[in-house]
Amino acid sequence: MIQLKNVVFSRADGAVQRRIINNVSVTIEGAQQVALVGDSGSGKTTLLNLLAGLLMPDSGEIKVNGTVISGFDDNQLALYRRKIGVIFQHYQLLEALNVADNITFQARLNGLEVSQQTLSTLAQRLGIAHKLTALPCELSGGEQQRVGIARAIINQPKVILADEPTGNLDSERSQEVLELLQSLCKEHQINLVMVTHSEKLAVQFERQLRLKNGQLHD
Repeated sequence: MIQLKNVVFSRADGAVQRRIINNVSVTIEGAQQVALVGDSGSGKTTLLNLLAGLLMPDSGEIKVNGTVISGFDDNQLALYRRKIGVIFQHYQLLEALNVADNITFQARLNGLEVSQQTLSTLAQRLGIAHKLTALPCELSGGEQQRVGIARAIINQPKVILADEPTGNLDSERSQEVLELLQSLCKEHQINLVMVTHSEKLAVQFERQLRLKNGQLHD
């Protein structure tokens, strides 16, 4: 479960502090899948970064799975980020590592044992089993994003935050990636919050939250 209570975040715009997130309160139930939509520059990625602990609010409370993260120090935030999954638009794979090592790298840093069977099963489900020894530069954009999904899922998170994960893909690949991500999150009972500019993709979520003028609307 994700809970925000009276969350405010401002950013300097020249000499003026511009309020990007304006007194936002919302509850996202456990395992719920939510699309976060809004105009370009509305603050969608900012809100996602607040949930990821990459930014701290000016005021208000952010609670994830019963733990208030909005008062965490840097060390606590680093540990928190290891327990969630984050999927980026630009993949952020480690170019020197092959696909298998990219998928398991963070999980192993977290002390999780990843069996070959677990890796193979997930890779097969995502259609990249034949690419496990390939380097990122040898993959298409869609394949790289599937690696990003596998990396997030294999970490056994309760929450996955996805920032425009289909933004660099064509319409057909976007739909494929979304269906795989939603299916896996449903199977593993994972909260999914996904930023998207695509209304076509957003309507496929059980809930859509729209960010406008710094506030969230169902």
